[in-house]
Amino acid sequence: MGRAAAEAAARRARRGRGKKGERALPPGRGPWELGAQGERWAAFQERHRLSCEEAARLLLDAYEYRGLVKHTGGCHCGAVRFEVWASPDLHVFNCNCSICTKKLNRHFIVPASRFKLLKGAENLTTYTFNTHRAQHTFCKTCGVQSFYTPRSNPDGYGIAPHCLDDGTVHSIVIEDINGKEWEKAVKEHKTIKDMSKP
Repeated sequence: MGRAAAEAAARRARRGRGKKGERALPPGRGPWELGAQGERWAAFQERHRLSCEEAARLLLDAYEYRGLVKHTGGCHCGAVRFEVWASPDLHVFNCNCSICTKKLNRHFIVPASRFKLLKGAENLTTYTFNTHRAQHTFCKTCGVQSFYTPRSNPDGYGIAPHCLDDGTVHSIVIEDINGKEWEKAVKEHKTIKDMSKP
């Protein structure tokens, strides 16, 4: 049975009917065997009105990102929206380098794998300077930088906590970092490089 056919059969099973002349699959049955959890899985999908793929993603996210919450956020005009999996208790850097001072850029760092741009890629533009390693990305319409790629962590993102939607942040701890002496500060910092590792 192909994937599309299996998903169609699973939908019909959830509704309790099969194709004309076809016996419907029992709840929770599909291209895999769920055993005793089959009915529970089907009830979960039905209760939350989720496709099999949506329910699986929810389960995998909950397992892979244990202890983390899904924050959502974006720019002021709403053209740029993102989601990011991070702790509800944020460790935020307050950098005093030239650009962070000008924009009051406070941010927490996450691995790239925990960040997803939901919309607005075409509405983003990027500013770089000096080494051009940091990618200061911002909305073309409203000018807000809700996230960027930091020089210290090019394999991750720096997220502006003040650009997150309300309701998922429990606490914020702010750590000052001496960006005026960037190389020295990053070299001496014990954990900053690891913050963008999954």
